[in-house]
Amino acid sequence: MPQEIQAYNNSQSTEDIEICNLLMQEIDRGLPEAENKIWHGHPVWFLDGNPIVGYSKQKAGIRLMFWSGMSFKEENLKPGTGKFKDASIFYTSVEQINTTDLQRWLAKSRDIQWDYKNIVKRKGVLERLK
Repeated sequence: MPQEIQAYNNSQSTEDIEICNLLMQEIDRGLPEAENKIWHGHPVWFLDGNPIVGYSKQKAGIRLMFWSGMSFKEENLKPGTGKFKDASIFYTSVEQINTTDLQRWLAKSRDIQWDYKNIVKRKGVLERLK
């Protein structure tokens, strides 16, 4: 794991460190081929340059966000603003993380993707990749 992601995790509160470390571990397990880095200030995983999943500290807790998550049709993933196809879930304790659900969402994130990588080139229009 890149030191920058571990440094991000370690900069959180004790409870949030546990959440971030488990999310990092599960994402790496579910998407071993993904590139990961700090992007816009928080950890994000990419497939072929397209952002897939990431997490960040928010007021409501640690937000796990899937860029194409609205298309997963998963009850526990809540849609974002509607402008994009993102959906997310918030965690305030490590016990809330259902790793079976998380691994299913990660599998869907590989198979269901919208092309965020080229959104600027397409002037804000998203196209489905898979």
